[in-house]
Amino acid sequence: MTAAATPRTAAELEAEVAALHEELAALADDRMRAVNEKHGDDHAVNLTKLRAVAKRLRTRPDLARALWETPAADSTPKLLALLISRPKQYGEEELDAMLREAPTPKVHEWLVSYMVKKSPHREALREAWFADADPVVASAGWALTSDRIAKTPAGEAPEGIDLDALLDQIEAEMKDAPERLQWAMNQCLAEIGIHDQARRERAIAIGERLEVLKDYPTPPNCTSPFAPLWIDEMVRRAEQR
Repeated sequence: MTAAATPRTAAELEAEVAALHEELAALADDRMRAVNEKHGDDHAVNLTKLRAVAKRLRTRPDLARALWETPAADSTPKLLALLISRPKQYGEEELDAMLREAPTPKVHEWLVSYMVKKSPHREALREAWFADADPVVASAGWALTSDRIAKTPAGEAPEGIDLDALLDQIEAEMKDAPERLQWAMNQCLAEIGIHDQARRERAIAIGERLEVLKDYPTPPNCTSPFAPLWIDEMVRRAEQR
């Protein structure tokens, strides 16, 4: 058994967490925090530097849980916790609780991407979250649905997902949905249009009619999040391969 895999006592974990909090505080940059706060985030550590810390620590579920549960001035320890976690060691209820505790969009995004998508509970959580009354939780269900659609082989329908019903719901609800849920629904609309040729025309028409994110500022050489443009661009790229 390697040193990294040796079980820590509670006192050793507490000391290690305290040392990491100090290390993360030393890496913090107030200018970066100010930029992130404009997007609803609060971390002040450059994510490349944070990943370097995670690479040094390697996979540490015990330390990850301790970092997640220990109070901190911002969400950086939680981001580090997600980077050193082992997704399959977290149960369905634990992941659900973590999502509801996720304090910022970045923590929410990493939890879904790095943990839930790699979890054996991902489908059960997708179904539970999709219809949740909390729009932020529901957005996670939509994100997982988009992932299922994107990973379904061309010409096949994702098992257990009614694409026509999704389009109906998007058409009826996306325009007035809260911001984070609206973004997730818009991604789902785009993924349907990109990956399902039979429904592409309708997906584009819904996007054009609702005009969600039509005027979103997009840097040069980046794809617009406006669904009709997004669909057209991704289909064009696929046809050029």
